[in-house]
This record gives sequence, structure tokens and C-alpha cells, in this order.
Amino acid sequence: MPLNRRRFVLLGGLAIGAAGTTAIACTQSSSQASSQASSQASSRPSKSASSAVPLAATSLSNPAPSGLFAPQRGDVRIAIISDLNSAYGSTDYRPEVIKGISLLPAWQPDMVLCGGDMVAGQSARLSESEIEAMWSAFDEKILSPIRSSKLPFALTIGNHDGSSYQQNGEFIYVLDREETAKYWEGHQSDTDLTFLEADGFPFYYSFKQNDIFYLTWDASSANIPPEQVAWADRALASPEAKNAKLRIVLGHLPMYAVSQRRDRPGEYLNEADELRQLLERHNVHTYISGHHHAYFPGKAGSLNTLHTGALGSGPKSLLATTTAPFQTLTIMDVFLETANTVYTTYNMNTMEVVDMQALPRQIVGPNGRELRQDLTLADLTPAEQEQPYVPSDA
Repeated sequence: MPLNRRRFVLLGGLAIGAAGTTAIACTQSSSQASSQASSQASSRPSKSASSAVPLAATSLSNPAPSGLFAPQRGDVRIAIISDLNSAYGSTDYRPEVIKGISLLPAWQPDMVLCGGDMVAGQSARLSESEIEAMWSAFDEKILSPIRSSKLPFALTIGNHDGSSYQQNGEFIYVLDREETAKYWEGHQSDTDLTFLEADGFPFYYSFKQNDIFYLTWDASSANIPPEQVAWADRALASPEAKNAKLRIVLGHLPMYAVSQRRDRPGEYLNEADELRQLLERHNVHTYISGHHHAYFPGKAGSLNTLHTGALGSGPKSLLATTTAPFQTLTIMDVFLETANTVYTTYNMNTMEVVDMQALPRQIVGPNGRELRQDLTLADLTPAEQEQPYVPSDA
């Protein structure tokens, strides 16, 4: 919803084929040699192909839910979900959310990462008890199953969880932020994360897991406070960050707009170029965000961006497209020695794998351009390089 209302890979397309199945396109990181990428075919999987994965593809080395495509497992596997909430005040979750949570253990991830909007706040009509009820429902239906599966859980706060939007220097959504802080104060240990700095948890913090450094900042509104940007600068310059094999930053709002009806000011981060340059200066590999409810593996400058899409209500179409929106869940496999990351993203309505080649080659938004991760600016035609931003309908 709009933030001014009150109160969940990199240079080449990668096709990973299970034995006896149609090759399925995933997204591969730019650290992978381009010669590898160009030699691998990609094709859009049919529903029958994705539902008929042989037993060999679901082996212990490449685990996946029965009947689904099983990607090659990396050194580290992260299951990524985002934007789980339904209508304001709802204590229920869509079937895709419940199904996605139930399937998580079968992929055997090393961690579950949520891009925000775990509950459905940000409405002036909600009382303290109603907000508490939403977090109780989240605990019962989302965190408890993850905790019971002994999966570490990382999160970033979304605008519907506890928006940082301010007027006259004061938080507008005070109740939301208070209840969010109260809930996570009692559940910080349930995350099973190895925290480095947690004084600002759950709004901003850092941790290190499986030789990857993670930093979460409070991107629950368009403005990240200057003092928090300075903190991120220091944290990313720390020995713990520098010595990690990979650095990942999490925030709910993206730097650049990618989806329809989310291309208005307030729906993406202010000073995006400056924030991106900060992350680039510290060799951050990927910025993971939610909020735009549309899946897009992008790249801006040298920074990889993962727009996670929505697992819950209100998926959206990408800018300048006519493709129907759909819910998504992403499995991110990290290969540490090559700093290579591969996304396998499932359309949770059909359980097919999203074909990266079917996504737009670039997204041109109001505040910048993101290329699809298998492309460089030189790959674009002159017309594509001159492509203007076309606002979506309000």
C-alpha cells in the first residue's frame, strides 16, 4: 500500500537440467564466466516438465520438494520469501504463503530470509490488540514452522510491519513500530543468527553466517536516516565484513522502481544512486529488497539487485509489461569460491520455475535503469539504450 497511509545468478542466464527433464532457466551471477553462460541453453519449462522431476533430481545433494525442479545446491542455500501479508489487520495468510512455508524444509536451506511485510499493519484503524494478534498469527503460521525445522531466519522490516515514515521528525506509525519491537525482542533468539551488531534489531543489524556477511538497514520507508547510513558504512568496512567471502545487504524498499503502481516517490529509496555507490565501494555483492511485489533479478552499476516478488497478496506486473503478476519464492544457491549466486524462482501459482529469459531485458524507472543480470549495457540495442521511462497508471 502507499507509504503515506497510516498505520520476501549474475552475468549469464543459467539453465540447469535435471536428468531426463527439460532444461529450466535460472539466474546466474556475474562472477560466472560469460563463456559458460553463452554455452548453456535456456528454455521455458512446461508445466508437465516441472511436475515430473525424476527421483534422481531430488537427491540429497540437490534437495527439493517432491515433484518440483531440484536446482544444483551451492555451498550455501538461502530460501527467500517476502511480502507475506494480506489485507490490513489480517491474521490469515494466502494459500501460497502457507504452502511455501510448508515446503521450505525440503529444499534444505541454510537460512530463510524474509524481505519484509510479515504482517498487515500501517492502518490508523488498527488497535494495539489487533496488531498484537497479527504478530501472534505470524508466530503461529510462519515463524513457528520455520523454527521447528531448525532453520535460521533473517528479516528486514517492511512498511506494513513498522514503517519508519515520519512527519515533523516523528514516526507516524508508532504503534506498529512498538509492537514490532516488542515481538522481536521476545523472539530474537529464535532467529538462530550469529549477530555482530544487534543494538538496533530488528530494524537494523548485522550478522555473519556461513562466511557471508549480512547487513540489514531500516528501509521501511523511502528515507534511511543519515546516522544509519553512516553506521552501514562503518559496518561494511569492518574486518568481519571485509574478511567474508560475500557481502549482502537487505532492505524492504528497493533502490530503483521496477513494478507498476510502485513507481511513485515514496515507493523506492531516496538518494538511490548514493546508496548504491556506498554498497559498491564496499564490494557488496547483492542488495535484496521486497515491496514492489514483482520478481526481477537486476543489476545497477556493479551492484546486483534481487527484487524478491510477493509470496502474499497483491503481486504486481513489472513496468512496461503486460504479463500477469504471480506469487514467487526464490532459492538462492551461493558458490563461495567463485562468488557465484544462482536463483531458482518458483511461480507459486503454477509451481513452475520462472524463466529468466522471459523477463524484460531492462527496467527503466523514474529514478534509474536496471539491467537483467545476464546483460550489460553493451548488449542493449541503441533503441534499448535510449528507452524512456513510461509511468504506470496511478
